[in-house]
Amino acid sequence: MTILSDIRTRVRKDLHDTDAGNYRWTDSQLDRHIERALSDLSLAAPQEKTATIATMGGSRDISLSSLAGLLEVEAVEYPVGEFPPSLVEYSRWASTLTLNVETLPSGGNAKLFYTARHTLDGSGSTVQPELEDALAIGAAAFAALELSSYTTDRVTTGADVARQYAAWGNAWQMAFRELLRMHARRNRVRPRRMYVPA
Repeated sequence: MTILSDIRTRVRKDLHDTDAGNYRWTDSQLDRHIERALSDLSLAAPQEKTATIATMGGSRDISLSSLAGLLEVEAVEYPVGEFPPSLVEYSRWASTLTLNVETLPSGGNAKLFYTARHTLDGSGSTVQPELEDALAIGAAAFAALELSSYTTDRVTTGADVARQYAAWGNAWQMAFRELLRMHARRNRVRPRRMYVPA
């Protein structure tokens, strides 16, 4: 399983920053750029998840606060376990989902289909293997652009250093954006069918 240090190593290779005795970027700087790229990746190609949450008897509201990294609720099945599934209309405001059903829930479960942000840390990752290179390219782009900005007025660097990093950063950023566009969830053909809300 890929962890944060694996992605950081890929980013260092892309940036030609592999001399451990003389790194241009600290681990914390690269981790910040990886987090920024991960955020962009999450918006384009988020995790697709489900959660079963108990309703409160006599209330149509369901708290979404337990869903870490929640981006969008895609569908709600209530009650759970019927065939075909009983997908109901709902509305969402902040961290509360309201079931738009005639009969008040009696405490049964609702199944939520939702998208969430990816996670990447020292213990694992939710990023699909086919998106890991895109993540590394995005982080390298942000790191190169940051260094370009930092070295612009530095006396200790050559005249073309800032321009070189800016060119690399812009090229990688274009590649990252294109990869996000290609893998974006909204661009994928997903099998769906229309349903009449219960």
